[in-house]
Amino acid sequence: MKVDFNKTNGLVPVIIQDERTLQVLMLGYMNEEAFNKTKKERVVTFFSRSKNRLWTKGEESGNFLAVKSMDIDCDQDTILIKAVPTNTVCHTGSFSCFGEKNVKGFLYELEEKIGQRIDDKIQDSYTYSLYEKGINKVAQKVGEEAVELVIEAKDDNDNLFKNEAADLLYHFLILLKAKNVTLTDIEEILLARNK
Repeated sequence: MKVDFNKTNGLVPVIIQDERTLQVLMLGYMNEEAFNKTKKERVVTFFSRSKNRLWTKGEESGNFLAVKSMDIDCDQDTILIKAVPTNTVCHTGSFSCFGEKNVKGFLYELEEKIGQRIDDKIQDSYTYSLYEKGINKVAQKVGEEAVELVIEAKDDNDNLFKNEAADLLYHFLILLKAKNVTLTDIEEILLARNK
């Protein structure tokens, strides 16, 4: 991994991404010394343009960024670091310098919408009406959708298979809500298993 610091007058942009969610957390700059320190210590250190010195993210706040991986772009003049933050990243108190908007993807947005329909007791909502029938009915519906997905997997109609997969995911999210479990909880288990 060789960064071309000469191409950019000694400083390269560094994009920090949450290793678990892939949310972009912040942008900073590194010179070669900051890059080498980050590689060695596995904690993100930038070159601060305003302080004109090395600056380890979290040195004052305690909100460090533990490096999980480092990649260089195709031009060798931008760094992507996937990190695990110890707390909020932005000096404003926001988790990301780009705001709190959930950028995990549509499944997380759908999980939030399902949660809102249930929490707000939206009477004409299929989601809420199924949830109101209790955990046994919700679990039964997930089972039915799983069987339908297996049946479609054995056939050659990709469109029907995709629709059954979507139905299963949707009902699985309702089941998670009924069990007071989140997608993030499941994701953390999968991440732990991946190690």
